[in-house]
Amino acid sequence: MKRNLEMRLLSWKNNENRKPLLIQGARQVGKTWLMKTFGNEYFKSVAYVNLETNKELKEAFEQNFDIERLLLAIQITSGVKVEKGKTLLIIDEIQESPFAITSLKYFQENAPGYFVMAAGSLLGVVLHQQVSFPVGKVDFLNLYPLDFEEFLVAKGEGALISLIQKNDWELINTFKSKYIGLLKEYYFVGGMPEAVALYVQNEDLSEVRNIQKRILEAYQQDFSKHAPISIVPRIRTLWNAIPSQLAKENRKFIYGQVKQGARAKDFELALAWLYDSGLIHRVNRVSKSGIPLKAYEDFNSFKLFILDVGLLGALTDLDAKTILEGNFLFEEFKGALTEQYVLQQLLAKNMVPYYWSAEKSAGEIDFLVQVNGQIYPIEVKAEENLKAKSLKVFAEKYKIPIAIRTSMSGYRREDWLVNIPLFAIGLVDFENSF
Repeated sequence: MKRNLEMRLLSWKNNENRKPLLIQGARQVGKTWLMKTFGNEYFKSVAYVNLETNKELKEAFEQNFDIERLLLAIQITSGVKVEKGKTLLIIDEIQESPFAITSLKYFQENAPGYFVMAAGSLLGVVLHQQVSFPVGKVDFLNLYPLDFEEFLVAKGEGALISLIQKNDWELINTFKSKYIGLLKEYYFVGGMPEAVALYVQNEDLSEVRNIQKRILEAYQQDFSKHAPISIVPRIRTLWNAIPSQLAKENRKFIYGQVKQGARAKDFELALAWLYDSGLIHRVNRVSKSGIPLKAYEDFNSFKLFILDVGLLGALTDLDAKTILEGNFLFEEFKGALTEQYVLQQLLAKNMVPYYWSAEKSAGEIDFLVQVNGQIYPIEVKAEENLKAKSLKVFAEKYKIPIAIRTSMSGYRREDWLVNIPLFAIGLVDFENSF
């Protein structure tokens, strides 16, 4: 299995001014596998330690921040001789020790010649609990479930990726049914590495669903194990309410539909915990199209998604047989699966998505992204419906040169609008393709 983040890890390795690297991501998205695989491929040796399972090493970090002493403790724990410039140090589940997080500052200041990589499934939660964090002393990367491109690679379909990257739309259209078939598979399987690996091996959809259910159960256990007891019931309620919120035609999150009479303050801590743990994505509304989009962010209006389209299907018990039933899969939840899918492709390309809605009308743009000073509004269509009334109104109002509609229809370009097939939305180069 190959992850696109590998190239960014290589850039980090080759950067003379690199800092210790923190990889963030939800549990079971493949952080440990990625770090070990990268280390084995690009370093002479890998010294791996896990603070969740090693009490002695946690104590070593608590005693002091003498780097030579810490390196010796890591060497004893991992059984690997640590060589400057040749060994990759991996500190896994670093959120288990606030002192280990703080130690990254001293690795950066006093031992820059060592390659240090760390990860934590609940790192975001810990960083908001008054931990002494080495601000400016670490580099960050986010790891998400496999996107559709990575899924195609895992399936051995690299040639289909090359076609899209070359913008050969005539030939792409020739193989449209193949792309759509693979996209349907991805909608069901999703991008959790364990589910993808098993599906590639035996294409057993029922076993894929069993894996997804086990992952969801592990997340439920994390609620009880790691979250404050006082908010655990609200975390569960909020988590289980997300599919029904996405099933609405207007997917803006409404607290009153989570629990009758509920207000923001009732669930804000639960929402923050889910977000910090990487289990949900929050897409905020912007009040207008302007550079930068962040300047027009409306924090009171937002949409919530979970981390993976396959897990969304599992959370709602989407039956495996729907993968064989034409476009039925794309009609589930009124396009919620499709919007979830598109969001994941944008995030995987390091974009920050927002959405826009009119103040006094039903007009809405599903996503807005900003790429090198250019704003691209994106309208998501679950099937081949090519009506784009809201998109046209928005483009005219804000003088947008190019708007994007993504649907099951093939590629086409008009003066102000380009339609990108859903299977290509995460593969096209926004700067050079239109």
